Amino acid sequence: MSVTATGLVTAAWRRHYGVRLDSGATIRCVLRGRHLAVACGDNVRVALGAEGEGAIDAVEPRRTLFFRSDAHREKLLAANVTQVLGIVAPDPPYDDELVQRWIIAAESNDCAFALIANKSDLPGFAEIKPRLDACRALGYRVVPLSAKLDASPVRALVAGQRSVLVGQSGMGKSTLINALVPEGSVPARVGEVSAALGAGRHTTSETTLYPLDAQSWMVDSPGMKAFGLAHLSAEAIAHGFVELRPFHGKCRFRDCRHGTEPGCAVQAAVERGKVMPWRVALLHRLLAESERRARKW
Repeated sequence: MSVTATGLVTAAWRRHYGVRLDSGATIRCVLRGRHLAVACGDNVRVALGAEGEGAIDAVEPRRTLFFRSDAHREKLLAANVTQVLGIVAPDPPYDDELVQRWIIAAESNDCAFALIANKSDLPGFAEIKPRLDACRALGYRVVPLSAKLDASPVRALVAGQRSVLVGQSGMGKSTLINALVPEGSVPARVGEVSAALGAGRHTTSETTLYPLDAQSWMVDSPGMKAFGLAHLSAEAIAHGFVELRPFHGKCRFRDCRHGTEPGCAVQAAVERGKVMPWRVALLHRLLAESERRARKW
């Protein structure tokens, strides 16, 4: 009879995983059966093998699952998170739509969202301030900082939370995580994950979970240039626009698309300055994208 144990997935690279067992040891694991889908933050059951290896054969029920998808594949990023932290900077260039897609994905999981605006010490930082203000106006927390100088503004944000950090490559995710992880534990942590995966270094396709304290951890996701929402229905996409929720059900027509239909409560709100036109335009683009996918399927 095989010996089983339970643990937390702390690293994911292709079909290989690092699992921190309840005993404290971290082992390298593969999946038992291709039907399983596993992400950092998953609580799993492992069949133990020889030489510190194992096979994940079950995943405990999740509270949340944060991932991106397109018409062809899904990329799981983190399970059981309580908040999504997007990180932006003036360089690489700020991508408005990418940020909004993160927000919608967070809302679909009922997760909190906050935007970390890194590299505040750069001369170009002032240029992204209007975009940060637009995110703040939607009710989301915005945290300006220079991670290489002082990451303390984020400490209170991550305390007691299970977070996933998303952003384009070059935004300073690694610098921020190195500043947040308890002093002295980063080199050991990197070595532990590398050993568990049988890899000498982190790769761009690897996802890693970093404990911050007894109650908190953060998942570092690979850098991304796009964030597909193919897994979300039209209703879930619309739900992600928080400022439009007060107008749900108040249009003249029940199937109103919030375009040129008469009696549209959303368009009336735009005219009154209560809703930004660019947000409605984004809603239309995402709904059209959703409809194109539905027709293909």
